[in-house]
Amino acid sequence: MPHIESAGDDLLSVRLDDVFEIQRVATRLRDAGDWIEVVPGIDSVVVQFDALSLAAPQARDLLQRSIRDLPDEFALPDAVVDIEVSYGGDDGPDLAAVCEQLGMTEQEFIGMHTGTEQVVDLVGFTPGFVYIGGLGERLAVPRRDTPRQLVPAGSVAVADGRTGIYALPSPGGWSLIGRTTHALFDAGADEPMSLEAGMRVRFIAAGSQ
Repeated sequence: MPHIESAGDDLLSVRLDDVFEIQRVATRLRDAGDWIEVVPGIDSVVVQFDALSLAAPQARDLLQRSIRDLPDEFALPDAVVDIEVSYGGDDGPDLAAVCEQLGMTEQEFIGMHTGTEQVVDLVGFTPGFVYIGGLGERLAVPRRDTPRQLVPAGSVAVADGRTGIYALPSPGGWSLIGRTTHALFDAGADEPMSLEAGMRVRFIAAGSQ
């Protein structure tokens, strides 16, 4: 049984192993209708319960039963989304510094970054910002010591073993390695975010197709 802990007066957190399990649990809990809100994260799902009608121990018992009774079947998107990236230069001003930290050339970095499928862990922080796992330890670098006050929309960045894409202009502390024209967020669309957790992503260097 996954570990459940309190995350606030009316919040419970369930620790889970991977993005697929997180999305499976979050989807089923949301569909059950027992919770005010269900929020999937990178390594957990947080639920909010009605503290006026449900005591915390009762909420914990309900959550335990809900997780235990979840069906195993859960379909995540099968398609791989190709995202073209213009690496380095003005589009990726931190690429050279990242490669220096990692002890590799820019060509080696780009080859490794585009060489494997990665999986969307989470969409959040700002509307449409995408956290993408699967970068691997070889390409892992820490966040910048000094965050930028403004990162351009479409910027592709790396930090802490993940790739991130800034859907909107915003402050940010990740290292910018490139930029994409892939539309991530459209507030007027029926489905405003083009990527969702569990989707597989493949980065492609601009001009390589």
